[in-house]
Amino acid sequence: MRQDRFALAATTNDLTQEKHVRDVADIIEFRMDKAEDPLTQLTNYDGKLPIIATNRGKWFGGQAYDTGRLDCLFAASKFDAVEMVDIELETARGTDWVLPEFRENDVEIIISFHAFEETPDLETLKAIFSQCARYGDIAKVATYAQNHSDSLRMIQAVNDTTRDGMRVAGISMGEVGSHTRVIAPLYGSKLGYAPLESDENEYAPGQIPIHQLSSMIETLKETDGELSQFTGVSEDIAQV
Repeated sequence: MRQDRFALAATTNDLTQEKHVRDVADIIEFRMDKAEDPLTQLTNYDGKLPIIATNRGKWFGGQAYDTGRLDCLFAASKFDAVEMVDIELETARGTDWVLPEFRENDVEIIISFHAFEETPDLETLKAIFSQCARYGDIAKVATYAQNHSDSLRMIQAVNDTTRDGMRVAGISMGEVGSHTRVIAPLYGSKLGYAPLESDENEYAPGQIPIHQLSSMIETLKETDGELSQFTGVSEDIAQV
């Protein structure tokens, strides 16, 4: 599944919920670190949507212990339904075997970076995207927005790195940055994430429940037919 166009991921730790989001999601982000018996769930999975497997460690805002974390994620990558895996930038830089081993299982690799307290300056933000893109197929960067200028910098970084030929996903976490989850696709972001309505308090601050986010994005698409395919980015985004 090469993600050249925008895809909306429904985030859950329960794969049996796939049927409830099939009408609005393009892919499932399976949070293995928050799941009960994740490999058994994958074995029993009979849904129609492909899966992003994520097994986030405690150091990176997840719940998985380091021991066996990557082995479990690697086992998940062997399932046919798993088309993408999420690996932290710090993990990719610090563990030589990870990327070659995962690529042998024919999955795309999302290299992710999270900053839970702040948003770096624009040049630093773009450098982080570039580092993620160096290791992975998609560079995912999520930072916490303390104000609207932080959100604008994220959108600017998504816009610029997309123009530079990178496949990126950019998110501003927190209530102030919540709107970026709706508009980021207009500037080139290839992936959006949203929890199920029943799970919305389990995940990142500022997330919008899946059906609501899907509706908001669809409304934007209908506003201007030229935006409906999310293939272009704005010429007029303000420099921040």
